Amino acid sequence: MMGKNLVETVMGMVVLLVAAGFLFTAVKTAQISSVEGYEVEAAFLKIGGLQKGSDVRMNGIKIGSVSESRLDTDTYDAVISMTIRPDLKLPSDTVASIVSGGLIGGKYVRLEPGADRDNYIQDGGRIETTKDFKSLEDQVGEIIFLATGGDGN
Repeated sequence: MMGKNLVETVMGMVVLLVAAGFLFTAVKTAQISSVEGYEVEAAFLKIGGLQKGSDVRMNGIKIGSVSESRLDTDTYDAVISMTIRPDLKLPSDTVASIVSGGLIGGKYVRLEPGADRDNYIQDGGRIETTKDFKSLEDQVGEIIFLATGGDGN
């Protein structure tokens, strides 16, 4: 009887160690740590549920995170503030868009670097060219519009 309890205790400890290893690996690969760097902002007509802490990615690599979202009371645009890694300079003609990580994935900001290698966005600067978030409903509507010939009938 005593040997059985010892085996169960050892097996329980092994299971807990394996679970802790999976948790550690998940946290390291998810890149959920906050990013230190400089601030830039971009204005969008709609952000589709983008939240503080969402990733900012370039070519699929996390280069920053969303630090704040607010409403511009003059233009009624959604203004997103992002923290970008300090070692990465964004060309002044960089394009920002909000995309979805899949059907159930979260939203993130995708940055497409421009070709202007002489001028860069400074700390506190703004990305001027943006593409608004397109929801699944918007995309299905566009497909139906194109499939029906685009005449509205």
